[in-house]
Amino acid sequence: MKFSKSAKLAFAAAAVVGALAHTPVVAQSVAVTSIVEHPALDSIKDGVKEALTAAGYTEDKGLKWAFQTAQGNTAIAAQIARKFVGDNPDIIVAIATPSAQAVVAATKSIPVVYSAVTDPVAAQLVASLDPSGTNVTGVSDALVLEKQLELIKKVVPQAKRVGMVYNPGEANSVVVVKQMRELLRAADMTLVEATAARTVDVGAAARSLVGKVDVIYTNTDNNVVSAYEALVKVGTDAKIPLIASDTDSVKRGAIAALGVNYHDLGLQTGKMVIRILKGEKPGDIASETSDKLELFVNTGAAQKQGVKLDEAFVKSATQVIE
Repeated sequence: MKFSKSAKLAFAAAAVVGALAHTPVVAQSVAVTSIVEHPALDSIKDGVKEALTAAGYTEDKGLKWAFQTAQGNTAIAAQIARKFVGDNPDIIVAIATPSAQAVVAATKSIPVVYSAVTDPVAAQLVASLDPSGTNVTGVSDALVLEKQLELIKKVVPQAKRVGMVYNPGEANSVVVVKQMRELLRAADMTLVEATAARTVDVGAAARSLVGKVDVIYTNTDNNVVSAYEALVKVGTDAKIPLIASDTDSVKRGAIAALGVNYHDLGLQTGKMVIRILKGEKPGDIASETSDKLELFVNTGAAQKQGVKLDEAFVKSATQVIE
């Protein structure tokens, strides 16, 4: 039996489609590294996984998912980065500044998506928030510090001396401290600094502020957030109001926080990962920030730390913890 040229082409096309249908999908791999495990960073990791699952990227369907935490140690962060680069995954997600710096230093070819990095430019991950043209993009958790100062004044209207405990080795914290120093000076207020290079130093750093400050403000410093209970003990014992920028810290004993929803930030990061898995180049994707801020208030903590909160302020909160 003879077939026409068009019929032969149709048969050939059908054969190709049939072959493709039986070709296994190439497994895609996502490696996630985080500087430390605490509620905010864990929410990002979970949000990334949730976004991937919603888009059909699951381990049942061939997704290879790896996660490692550096337990707050930058040397371990560098080891994890080198290990992941050696594993050669499709994408590395780096949560928090130290882990992101370690990964970006370790590879110029594997796509890197950072998350929860306050100032990716100062951390030298990207040259600007525009598309980098490199293998790096991501999502920043930067906050407008003027709004943080407004929050401090709403909780402690008479505050003049603001204490900050932070890790001087964490680039995002150094940037925030510098900006807060200038912002407070312009508002005729003073920043009193206490450094905590390790998680175990947080309690002692907080105690060094007793008698020197009217309020303690904390940014998203990973050492501080990891050991927030030590800060809460000092604030409660010395009746020093605690104000955070991480909303999860309010559940742990801060009076208030105006911050990003880290689960939403994880979903936002996950959507960026999906774009790259689908073929976009990280260097073509602009870095992003979150403009969705939530106010969390803990009325029980306010009472323990000697603060009477304005009723309208409490009612304006996204969530009130008692």
